[in-house]
Amino acid sequence: MSSYPFAVTCKQLFVWLQSGLAEVASPEAPLIACDWLMLYKANERERKLFRLLRHSKGMNITARMKVLLLKEPRESASGPDPYIKELAACGLSATLIPVLSFKFVSLNVLSEKLFLPEKHGGLIFTSPRAVEAVKMCIESSARREEWTATKDKWNAKPVYVVGKATGSLVEALGLTTCGEQTGTADVLSRLIIERENPAILPLLFPCGSLKREVLPTALRQNEIPLETLTVYQTAEHPDLEKNITHYFNNQGMPASVAFFSPSGVKFCLDTLKRLAGPRLDQIKFAAIGPTTADALEAEGLTVGCSAEKPTPQHLAKGIAQALSSTASGL
Repeated sequence: MSSYPFAVTCKQLFVWLQSGLAEVASPEAPLIACDWLMLYKANERERKLFRLLRHSKGMNITARMKVLLLKEPRESASGPDPYIKELAACGLSATLIPVLSFKFVSLNVLSEKLFLPEKHGGLIFTSPRAVEAVKMCIESSARREEWTATKDKWNAKPVYVVGKATGSLVEALGLTTCGEQTGTADVLSRLIIERENPAILPLLFPCGSLKREVLPTALRQNEIPLETLTVYQTAEHPDLEKNITHYFNNQGMPASVAFFSPSGVKFCLDTLKRLAGPRLDQIKFAAIGPTTADALEAEGLTVGCSAEKPTPQHLAKGIAQALSSTASGL
């Protein structure tokens, strides 16, 4: 049994719940029972008892349940990472563990291209890290003062983005975006194909070393000129296994684990399997979108939820619904 704020066996806990003494001993006892049932599968008698107690006390079945987010924290001056905030609003306790490390490359080449917008038909961004590379070029360039005029030239061309998160970062550079409503590279590629034609100058696509080929392939097949430039290399975070192990040792097994990229599945899954052991199927696996969901299913895992859109609100809603669905079977 997991460690809790006070020492009590499961048998004692249910005796206390039956007698009505649990809340005297600890106000959190009903919630502890909830955690225990969800994660450790009590016997049928205890399940029936808890169903009666839950209905009589109006308890929130997802209260105190833990969610592990395998992603980098999003820097924000306005407060905590939005995923943690949205999950907390659903009564879930979330923890972030960074999965990837990044090394920026070819920034001098990128800088040259950024200040020659007349050679390209527009820009494409599919990741926040690519936007960060552009920001570094602007801030470190000796021609920083020129950016005001240069960005106006880019704004006369389309600047395509995937999703609101990447879009907001691009807009912070003073660029006007389109495609924010697209949640995947596949959907964005269809938008570009609808709007562009083979006669345009090549679209500049700064990207990472592990980019998927969906967008470049679709544009090539439709003869839309494209120039890709790798501006960052992606690798496994050096402390990933240690950090996940520390989480399990100190917080126990999470009720849900959320993945944010296929590379996250690749880098984390073996460690999760080792730590969860035979209880792996008790974890609700969540995906930020269909591409990541496909990566989980390719590994033989059942996807508990895939966010309708890649936003904190949609992911939190999906996880909460998946956990509540599990709880209704108690």
